[in-house]
Amino acid sequence: MILAQEKLTELLQAYPPERQHTLAVFQDIQKECGYLPKEHIVAAADYLKVPLSQAYAMATFYHTFSLTPRGKHVIKVCDGTACHIKDSKGVLQSLERLLGVGLGGTDADGLFTIETVACLGCCALAPAMQIGEEYYGNLTDEIIAEVIADYRRREAGEVVA
Repeated sequence: MILAQEKLTELLQAYPPERQHTLAVFQDIQKECGYLPKEHIVAAADYLKVPLSQAYAMATFYHTFSLTPRGKHVIKVCDGTACHIKDSKGVLQSLERLLGVGLGGTDADGLFTIETVACLGCCALAPAMQIGEEYYGNLTDEIIAEVIADYRRREAGEVVA
């Protein structure tokens, strides 16, 4: 989603036009858009008086930023040691089958993006994944399918028990 010029201006002007605010501005843009549109990186660099090459360097250095649109729900599959040993690859494959998209991709309806992370810090639940602020562990194909179905039902406005 590209922000209206008025909204982008409001977001930028919440900070003094100084280089030190680049990270905060990018975080706010990503929060609003779900990613960093190139038009907004250019506008932020201009406003903050940061060379465009440095703005892009920051946007691509931090893994939290995305230069492409992501789904409404980002699924983070843990690939830490415990999860890896307990088949995080199988969790990833299950999600890819269910959503019809590969690692880093977003499903057709724009609801889910699949990513991997080095560790979620919940080794006792291995294999695990995180969606938003929710953690899911001891994952099997059946549990993964039910979690995804629950999110789809919520999006459709159905009551989830």
